Amino acid sequence: MKFKKKIPIVTIMGHVNHGKTTLLDYIRSTKLVSQESGGITQHIGFYNIKTKYGIITFFDTPGHEVFTSMRKRGVKNTDIVVLVIAINDGVMPQTIETIKYIKSLNIPLIITINKIDKINYNTNIIKNELAKYEIISEKWGGETQFINISAKTGKGVKNLIKAILLQSEILELKEKKKKISEGVVIESYFDKGNGPIITVLIKKGFLNIGDIILYNLEYSKIKYMYNSFGKKINYARTSLPVEIIGMTTIPKNGDKVYFLKKKEHKDILINKTKLIIEKKKKKKN
Repeated sequence: MKFKKKIPIVTIMGHVNHGKTTLLDYIRSTKLVSQESGGITQHIGFYNIKTKYGIITFFDTPGHEVFTSMRKRGVKNTDIVVLVIAINDGVMPQTIETIKYIKSLNIPLIITINKIDKINYNTNIIKNELAKYEIISEKWGGETQFINISAKTGKGVKNLIKAILLQSEILELKEKKKKISEGVVIESYFDKGNGPIITVLIKKGFLNIGDIILYNLEYSKIKYMYNSFGKKINYARTSLPVEIIGMTTIPKNGDKVYFLKKKEHKDILINKTKLIIEKKKKKKN
């Protein structure tokens, strides 16, 4: 079976006001900071972006405490984390909390030192601080890429994109077609005109209009799909965030949903789902 390169899913994390969203804005060449518009998922921050060097799916995690559960959902389903640290503030308590969480999930990390346009900077201060947590720069004999940038002017951002794609190559991320595709629900809600709507990050396989959706023991069909910029699409591949209309029920955020090409696969998956539900019931008892 031939494997295609999987689009890397990259979560951007960091302390509030350290420049996470400004960085993503620069990459997208738009200004969502002053007025959000354009994407159906801009409020949860998933964007699939084509660069000159390759395609990347970014997740911009909200920096406020109220979004902790959303942040964790994003990170758990990511391939690489870009941790943004502002040179003028340095390593903050939230930075350390983030590092510990990323290390607990064993996710590759790229350190991005931002706001180098502001002051005469010395990145060694940050490198020394992070070394206490076993985050060692490649230049110091470690395994972590450190990239200096200004999200405001764009200086160094090209190097960051290249670093992400290099890390993706090292991880040898691959995708393949599957009879049963899989996604994780990032957000779900009920719309008066369209019924249940879910935003899904595709983890395995490919989706097409008309595919069967299976959640718990209920199934329906994909009626409409939209990409991260609100454009109606007929096909979506692994690592893409999509908004789906056509479900009969509303899944919980973080739940898995399955997608099937043929009805004969439905019974197989339903039986597997029944076993999983039974196991969960036994654990509770």
